[in-house]
Amino acid sequence: MALRVVKLSANIGARIDGIDLTQDYDPASVSKINAALLEHKVIFFRGQDRLDDGGQLALAAKLGTPTTAHPTVTSRGAKLLPIDSRYDKANAWHTDVTFVDRIPKASLLRAISLPEYGGTTTWANTETAYELLPEPLRALADNLWAVHTNAFDYSREVDRRLESLADTEREYRDEFVSDYYETEHPVVRVHPETGKRVLLLGQFVKHFVGLGSTESTTLFGLLQARITKLENTIRWSWQPGDLAIWDNRATQHYAVSDYDNQYRRLNRVTLAGDIPVDVHGERSRPVAGDASAYSDVVDPVRLAS
Repeated sequence: MALRVVKLSANIGARIDGIDLTQDYDPASVSKINAALLEHKVIFFRGQDRLDDGGQLALAAKLGTPTTAHPTVTSRGAKLLPIDSRYDKANAWHTDVTFVDRIPKASLLRAISLPEYGGTTTWANTETAYELLPEPLRALADNLWAVHTNAFDYSREVDRRLESLADTEREYRDEFVSDYYETEHPVVRVHPETGKRVLLLGQFVKHFVGLGSTESTTLFGLLQARITKLENTIRWSWQPGDLAIWDNRATQHYAVSDYDNQYRRLNRVTLAGDIPVDVHGERSRPVAGDASAYSDVVDPVRLAS
């Protein structure tokens, strides 16, 4: 059966049918998968029950350059990061690892153990969010920069319930903030492969450069609400054998914590990306932390328009 792309909603999401990811497939299929990723922002594969960790890493290597598992969470694997509900539920809107200067290209997430109900994941398209901004907001965003850090939202949210944390959650939280990273990113970056403008925000934003906390909070809420508008999202109900791949440069995602105390685990492989560039050609600026051990900097060839 030939590989085919099935669009799932107007603004984001497609399912890829007709391919067994455990078998050899030609470069044309890899190119078609990458093209679908760029167009639809997140793509899903059903029925990949025979795909294991090695196969997931092999697919990742065909689509890009795998990073280490995480800049700070290094105790749980070298290349694959377990997204394990015993440690963290990631139930906040975010783009992965924006607290470093080299934001990953993409992530591949494979279902390992699923709850009987709940445990869905939602993605949002940051390209259409930018395109639909009113012109005055777009002009503001084009010239706005934000400070991202790994010691902001995670620690702030967890600090509210420190006394009730399980040991596993506490250990994860401590490891997550064990090395401090801070980076200044443009709020609007130019996508390195498509040339489109996308919004770069999410939970790791601490404040906007040049603005105080009150102004930053108000403006962040205004722009973030544009990204997560329901018509701009897709919600995926996981099944055994599922694999999702998302363009981390043009999306945010949210793991919905609606499965009570059931166990949920998925394995993630991340692909190296580039250093964001704003609409004026200025690159993101690292303030604290060295991410060179986490990831190479990969500058993909920009697609012809």
